[in-house]
Amino acid sequence: MDFFSVLKLLLGLAFFLFGMNVMSGNLEKLAGGKLENLLKKMTSNPIFSMLVGAVITIAMQSSSATTVMLVGLVNSGIMNLSQTLYVIFGANIGTTLTAWILSLSGISSDSFFLQMLKPENFSPVLAIIGVFLLLSGKTYKKKSIGTIMTGFAVLMYGMVFMKDSVSPLAEMPGFTNLLVKFSNPLFGLVIGLAVTAVIQSSAASIGILQALSLTGSIPLGIAIPIVMGQNIGTCATSLLSCIGTNTNAKRVATVHASIKVIGALICLPVYYFVDKALGSPLSSATANPATIALVHTVYNIIITVLLMPCSKLLVKLANVLVRDKAAESTEKESIFTLDELLLRSPSVAVSECDTYTYTMAILAQDAIFDAFRLLDSYDEELKQKILENEDKLDSLEDSLGTYLVKLSAEALSDEDSRRVSKMLHVIGDFERLGDHAVNLTRVAGEMHEKNISFSDEAQDELNVLREAATDILGITVKAYIDSDLDLATRVEPLEQVIDSLTAQIRNNHISRLQKGDCTIEMGFVLSDTLTNYERISDHCSNIAVALTELFKGSFETHRYLNSIKYGEEHFTQVFREYALQYSLK
Repeated sequence: MDFFSVLKLLLGLAFFLFGMNVMSGNLEKLAGGKLENLLKKMTSNPIFSMLVGAVITIAMQSSSATTVMLVGLVNSGIMNLSQTLYVIFGANIGTTLTAWILSLSGISSDSFFLQMLKPENFSPVLAIIGVFLLLSGKTYKKKSIGTIMTGFAVLMYGMVFMKDSVSPLAEMPGFTNLLVKFSNPLFGLVIGLAVTAVIQSSAASIGILQALSLTGSIPLGIAIPIVMGQNIGTCATSLLSCIGTNTNAKRVATVHASIKVIGALICLPVYYFVDKALGSPLSSATANPATIALVHTVYNIIITVLLMPCSKLLVKLANVLVRDKAAESTEKESIFTLDELLLRSPSVAVSECDTYTYTMAILAQDAIFDAFRLLDSYDEELKQKILENEDKLDSLEDSLGTYLVKLSAEALSDEDSRRVSKMLHVIGDFERLGDHAVNLTRVAGEMHEKNISFSDEAQDELNVLREAATDILGITVKAYIDSDLDLATRVEPLEQVIDSLTAQIRNNHISRLQKGDCTIEMGFVLSDTLTNYERISDHCSNIAVALTELFKGSFETHRYLNSIKYGEEHFTQVFREYALQYSLK
């Protein structure tokens, strides 16, 4: 094995890692929010949670990626430590699928159909189909499928390159002598751990081991401790990802590592004791890609069976190893806690941003409704609640906007990209609704301090306007949270009715002012009130338009509004309904 063989081995590893990254990234994008929905359905049922972990890991083709995602979710407060435990067990089993796919390289048969299962034979077919879909596909889904197939072909040919580069080792006496040193199980475990930690992929390190096994020189007695070490080494990614996170997030990575370390401490001595007692039938057997995949799977299943009943003890161990920091107990809880680790799983991050945007919608609605109540009956506690909600909305708008900008730079599916655009369009409107709630609070405070009030006629008119404003805000928030397009189309007609109402009330006030039935001072108060009602309906219109345009795939607000206001039958019908419902007597 010369210098060029080493280069070929490194080329194969590069192809493998690149293909894995391309394939897993596009698989996750294709899955979209489905991964998030699986996590949202997390229950205390261990079996279901394990299945969730296995499915997500198979979708992303990486247990490390799953664990990193869990670290981010726990750091964001979306999940707790106990919920992640069974997901990690499932991820450990799900990640073994890759080894079984790689084991196909060891097939030896004259049958055409069996030969077509070998990577070097079926990968070109996948690559051709994948490139064809990439070049000719009209939809995002077809292009993503093409990218996945091409990435898989590159991954499998990386395995072929690694296999070809190490094939000369079978005839090298020096390689055989080196293997003697690996007969020490602890040395083999450390090597497996180190290699996996360096390349940050247990699938790749196991692929290298499977390639080496094709030389026919690797006994199971060497392969088994290396596989155990590789399982520990895969924890390096999650341990690195938890740097700078909160205590619970660090505990997730610690639990992951604890499972692997405890599993090796139990299984390695037991394996060697049983093997020696039986006359070493396993350790002397020659390893091949299929047996390595089998060892990888059986080992993770055994760990799961042994440690699942001890889940509470594992949580306690993590609590002992990672203690609470005194600073964290006094640290002010952040309104927005989404972790940047979730940017590695963009579809999950998008769904969680949606959840925070829904929180903004509810906060804005509550602030406005409280302000309406304050205008009727001034209450200092209610005023403080409105101001606190506004502070929360400001914090959410700033943090969420920054996070969404970072998220928009990630590789997003078309649907997720539109969702991010929608959120970027609406968070400012939700924040501004909070501002108008504060403005109405000031109006209420001024009226309370000066002990002034509207005339009965003006109050009756404002009551009609308030009912319309309450209606439009409720429709807008419900339409946004439920993604109800039909409901969203009712917002703009009602906004036009509110504009008409405010114009009528202003004209009526001028008439009362001329008759001496109203004062100039109350005119200023009324003008401020009407302006805020009008602005509230305007922001509701903006939110509804963003939701409507999401379904159309564009955000051309002015063109959309012009198209529905002039001559559109549905708009005219709904406008007339609301005009009749909210008419001034």
